[in-house]
Amino acid sequence: MDKLSAQHVVSSNRDAWNESAAYHRGNDTWQTLLDSVAKPEFSCLDSTLTALLRQVGVQGKNVVQLGCNNGRECLSLYSLGASHVVGVDQSAAFLQQARELASLSPHSPEFIETDIHQLPDLLYGRFDMALITIGVLNWMPDVAQAMACIANTLKAGATLVIYETHPLLEVFDPEAANPMLPSSSYFRREPFVLQQALTYQGETKNSVATSYWFVHTLGDIVNAAIAAGLRITHLREYPHSNREDLYDQYENQPAQLPMCYTLTAVKESV
Repeated sequence: MDKLSAQHVVSSNRDAWNESAAYHRGNDTWQTLLDSVAKPEFSCLDSTLTALLRQVGVQGKNVVQLGCNNGRECLSLYSLGASHVVGVDQSAAFLQQARELASLSPHSPEFIETDIHQLPDLLYGRFDMALITIGVLNWMPDVAQAMACIANTLKAGATLVIYETHPLLEVFDPEAANPMLPSSSYFRREPFVLQQALTYQGETKNSVATSYWFVHTLGDIVNAAIAAGLRITHLREYPHSNREDLYDQYENQPAQLPMCYTLTAVKESV
């Protein structure tokens, strides 16, 4: 994808997320967050990510989360002992929600509005840990460029932690007549083009700006990390889902698919 097209994709994805933000308020999930974030021990992180972060060590760390959405995971990092957390997202509407949640919390994360492909210099070489969670990498038209920018936020010896959906799941359509039958190639290069509001639960909502969801193979992601000067220290695949409820049907199958993965990588000394 050429630079102009990539810029269009990033801009259109930003518009889609901004227009989708309203669908994430006024429901039980939002109310639960409002009621919960005031607790110092608040965490929405699942057991898989919590265990990995404890293993890597968050205590006293300066952490950046790339693609922080409404900031709930940024706030959760404090329960594991993070000293300071910066959340980065390109959606102003979701960062407004993040600041609202943070205002109810005893913690004080910093939120920065920017595209991951164009991170400002003030973020470079600053962090002990960078975190990427579900539904971030697939919005990146150029995963190698994004990974290089992410790696630049880390100090030498610092760690990138990824907990993402497994790219093999993109082969299947959970709403197809036969959701167990592969419906697209694992090596698909063109993005899925969407026009519905983007929601965590995957429900169909009103139309918003066009968004583009890219399939990056596990090899794409690992090689992007290596090219960015990161040394892979951990890669594990799991049979459970960490994405929309529609995908729960792929759990506990006789021929089980990998549904998500964790990866850690350390920035090599320059």
